[in-house]
Amino acid sequence: MDDDRPPPAPRIHGTIARKIGIEIVGGVRKPGDILDGEIEASEELGISRTAYREAIRILAAKGLVESRPKAGTRITSRNRWNLLDPDILAWTFEGEPDNQFIVDLFELREVIEPAAAAFAAQRRSDHDLAEMADALKGMEAFGLADERGRAADQRFHRAILTAARNEPLTALASTVGAAVSWTTKFKQRQRSLPRDPLPDHHRVHEAIAAKDADGARRAMTDLLRLALTDMELPGRK
Repeated sequence: MDDDRPPPAPRIHGTIARKIGIEIVGGVRKPGDILDGEIEASEELGISRTAYREAIRILAAKGLVESRPKAGTRITSRNRWNLLDPDILAWTFEGEPDNQFIVDLFELREVIEPAAAAFAAQRRSDHDLAEMADALKGMEAFGLADERGRAADQRFHRAILTAARNEPLTALASTVGAAVSWTTKFKQRQRSLPRDPLPDHHRVHEAIAAKDADGARRAMTDLLRLALTDMELPGRK
């Protein structure tokens, strides 16, 4: 049975990490900038020094900042950020992500997901197929303009990664799921989806169910390319 209870409220250090993280990935705070000291920052934010320290630890673990004795906490260069961290993806899409970054995300997905779909066609279980089918029902019932529909979309793609029976691929599920959710939400900020992507997902599911590895690979490749086309973004420069 689904648990419809709302998620617990984030702890204060998580809220502060999110606030600073959004400012960093959005360019408000630049690489090389030094953050306020622990005492000044905690007083300005109205939180304890411990909470601020924990927020900085979260950001440091994601590669966004580094702290050095006597030098303070400095924002790192972008090439050190863990861009595939689900939180960083979420923070990026809170603002207006660079178009090239979105194209890059789809390019990454085109490397990962068609191969995963092909593996899934060869290795899936009846349980995997049922999970995909249930996710498709959720997408159909709620639509991708609804948070519940986007959650079902995430479930579908995660189920394929699980069915691939490859542990490193499965470990990418949270990253792929976040990319699916945020790019879909981003597509609908300015306008409704230009077409219904559900048939594209059904074709992937049908190929996996038929144990057609080549067909599953092609169907997933088509799904991703059509999804990027729907966003009307320029291709790679």
